[in-house]
Amino acid sequence: MLNYFLYVRKSTDVEDKQVRSIDDQLAVLRKLAKDENLNIITEFVEKRSAKKPGRPVFANMLSRIEQGEAQGIICWKLDRLARNPIDGGQISWFLQKNIIHHIRTFERSYLPQDNVLIMSVEFGMANQYILDLRTNTKRGLMEKIRRGEYCSLAPLGYINDTRTKLVVVDKKRSKVVREAFELYAQNNSRLEDVGIFFAKNGIITRGKKPFTRDKIAWILSNPFYYGLFKYAGEFYEGKHQPIITKKLFDKVQKVLQERSKPQKPHQDPLGYCGLLRCGNCGMMITGGYYKKVQKNGNVNEWYYYHCTKKSKTIKCPEPTMRQEELDRQLSGVIQKFKMPDFWAEQLQKMAEQEEQNVRASSNILIQEARTEMQGISVKLDRLLTVYLEQDIDRDTYQQQKAELLLCKKALEEKIDDLEQGICPWRKPLEEWLKQAQGAGETALSPSLSDKKSLLQKICGVNLSLQNRKVHFTPQKQWAALCAALEKKSETDLCCVLVEMPGVKPGSRAS
Repeated sequence: MLNYFLYVRKSTDVEDKQVRSIDDQLAVLRKLAKDENLNIITEFVEKRSAKKPGRPVFANMLSRIEQGEAQGIICWKLDRLARNPIDGGQISWFLQKNIIHHIRTFERSYLPQDNVLIMSVEFGMANQYILDLRTNTKRGLMEKIRRGEYCSLAPLGYINDTRTKLVVVDKKRSKVVREAFELYAQNNSRLEDVGIFFAKNGIITRGKKPFTRDKIAWILSNPFYYGLFKYAGEFYEGKHQPIITKKLFDKVQKVLQERSKPQKPHQDPLGYCGLLRCGNCGMMITGGYYKKVQKNGNVNEWYYYHCTKKSKTIKCPEPTMRQEELDRQLSGVIQKFKMPDFWAEQLQKMAEQEEQNVRASSNILIQEARTEMQGISVKLDRLLTVYLEQDIDRDTYQQQKAELLLCKKALEEKIDDLEQGICPWRKPLEEWLKQAQGAGETALSPSLSDKKSLLQKICGVNLSLQNRKVHFTPQKQWAALCAALEKKSETDLCCVLVEMPGVKPGSRAS
């Protein structure tokens, strides 16, 4: 009497969705064995695809058959045993060599004396099904991608909608992701700081830890967040709703690029390090810490700043300077740019009026942007035609397509802003007014980092220290504010911004 192994398999892959479940297979095959008096000595259950070799349960079963423990196999269909030519050939070879005496499926039996063509055709059909399925799946994926539908796990800030099979915005986490981009764009935070920001908002790894630097860098450099996504090395326009603007994304990329240069590990610098240059030799001003313990046990410590003296052509005579004195001078510089509240209110009103005027003329700008977008669409079609004609290689096609899609995305954002009546200069103006109004508070604040940040906005790199005196040249808008403050009172804003009608000094009336 022959001994049999009962083998059932159910894959999670798409091709097996219509196949009976494992419990169903077991129930039917056990009844079949009982009705035909087949002796089952072991049951093998495998939950793995058969499209490629390497199934451990299947390999163990064949090894035991080769050792003579069983002479037959009971399975639902031959495609449960193999869907690739290697496993199918091994089954056929064992059957021809009488290592396997009998294979019983639900529909029929296979014996060594049977025509090998029948089994070969069935195994070939099972293998061809996998090949066709792979081709059809790839074709379906490419069609979805061309329609702008993202076919993968949604990135942080989005979720996969199982109902519509689309990627939609996660209303809670998308706000945190947007704030993380805005935080890093200020160029005052490290990647680790962004990870801590995520953790404070409940976004952590499965191991309950903050995201790593690499994970944060990947999030901040993912074009998916402003409406594009990359598939097989090529950019596509997505149908999903962007979380951020392309302008913010570009700003973050610039910061990432600036911070990507490897730096030597160093101690935390003093508050004003990196802010000033030496007025004598042009080198940077750095800081130091000094501590002295007296014989009577008193401890004196202080912070000071000095030139790095790295010039190879000039022997710098710049002396050291105590932090307290430098802070006093820099605070005085900030005080020169404190804008009165009345001025800020009037400037806000003038900005609102100007914005209304811009809205009235925005239709012309919208039409120009749409015409330019149509031109880009034509260029994309031509680029695809040239690529299909094999006049350019794939790398050139992908590079030029990415550039055109970026331009198109920028125009789309410009049109959205114009349609909503948003002026691109309004937000920077409001930020500048807020900084100028708060300059007095910042000057009195003990925070050196806040003062340094504001001074960088006011003067950029035009701050120097010479003979223990701070020299500065402000940016245009700050220079105009400083000049106005020196000449006019708080209530004379109209004279500062708009020329008063009448006869100018030194002119004659007509």
